[in-house]
Amino acid sequence: MRAKPEGLFRLTALLSVSALALTACGGSGDAGSTDEEPGGTAANGADQLEASGELTVWVDADRADVLADAAGEFEADTGIAVNLVQQDFGEIRDQFVSQVPTGEGPDIAVGAHDWLGVLVTNGVVAPVELGDAAGDFEDVATEAWSYDGQVYGVPYSIENIALLRNADLVDQAPETFDEMIQLGEASGATYPFVVGLDPQAADPYHLYPFQMSYGAPVFGQNEDGSYDPEDLQLGNEGGVEFAEWLAEQGSAGVLNTNIDGDLAQENFNDGTAAFQLTGPWNVPSALEAGINVEVDFIPPAGDQDAPPFAGVQGFFLSAQSENTLAATTFLVDYVGSPEVQTALYEVGGRAPALSESFEAALVDDEIVAGFGEVGAEAVPMPSIPEMGAVWDFWGATQAAIINGDGDPAQLWEQMVEDVAGAIE
Repeated sequence: MRAKPEGLFRLTALLSVSALALTACGGSGDAGSTDEEPGGTAANGADQLEASGELTVWVDADRADVLADAAGEFEADTGIAVNLVQQDFGEIRDQFVSQVPTGEGPDIAVGAHDWLGVLVTNGVVAPVELGDAAGDFEDVATEAWSYDGQVYGVPYSIENIALLRNADLVDQAPETFDEMIQLGEASGATYPFVVGLDPQAADPYHLYPFQMSYGAPVFGQNEDGSYDPEDLQLGNEGGVEFAEWLAEQGSAGVLNTNIDGDLAQENFNDGTAAFQLTGPWNVPSALEAGINVEVDFIPPAGDQDAPPFAGVQGFFLSAQSENTLAATTFLVDYVGSPEVQTALYEVGGRAPALSESFEAALVDDEIVAGFGEVGAEAVPMPSIPEMGAVWDFWGATQAAIINGDGDPAQLWEQMVEDVAGAIE
């Protein structure tokens, strides 16, 4: 068992002073104290009050076992039970929004950072005070979990795409997109490069690094790194240049909306594609197929770097929790501990958000190291509600341009107009 975190003593002191009633949302149990066999001595010298009650935590099946271990330690240390309720990850956000206002929601729930816009505007999440621990996480992780200057969760993993290379076909990482295509063609592979696209919606998420290399983010950013919904950058000069590039790649067959994600993966696993743009979720099948996989930075198509989106998962705090102190301590000092962060990485295969665990993972696993290094330079996917007005127009326009269904500049400019109208 790991050593008890320092945060336990901060919790003990606060419990001693406040004698908080720690009752979960919809949970049971009252705070109390005993004069017999106190659990220890608080930092201020007062006897520790023995707390009772419980926290309710929504967690998906993949993370349940790790959280069960952390919950057991937390209860042993504090006397506060943690009730884990397994939920389907894809349903958590909407269930949280609907149940928290009724008092039936959990104190804590697992989720993705790009839910924040919906959660914050619905008033169902509360900021999490990371305190001195704020600097212990990767910058992209805390940036992703920040909204209007406040941190709304404790992150645990960073997910992003990168370039997979069949090292038996190509023995060097490309510096540019054009060089990648040249290396792929010289390798003799049927496809120099593949990325899964949808015939009607392309894939803005996967193509975003190339768009960024033309200097065309979706939104501009404020000084604190947050996205400014009033600064739509899609329509700048770089966006039009990117649209023209999409048309060129579609015409050349490099980008092909008839090759979806499954076909792209099949071609890479069969050794008929030299490079694939994808995420860590597709690496296991490639390794099982015997592909000698290397993970590279995404080569830019334009004259700027090509950072992908970062998706950061974590745990957020209910605005209706009656156990805010205990919930915050469980999040920061247990979920945010190196032991739990590393364990979550081991079951999920995603780079940890905590820097100590992140750096250890880079040493232990070359694949994770490759994705982690790319992810460290990634940009958080916008979590502002206005992002919801972007995806459909964005994807449909990309597909039309790649398929040659009109003038790329005009299609792109119409898309920007439609997105702006939807946001307004």
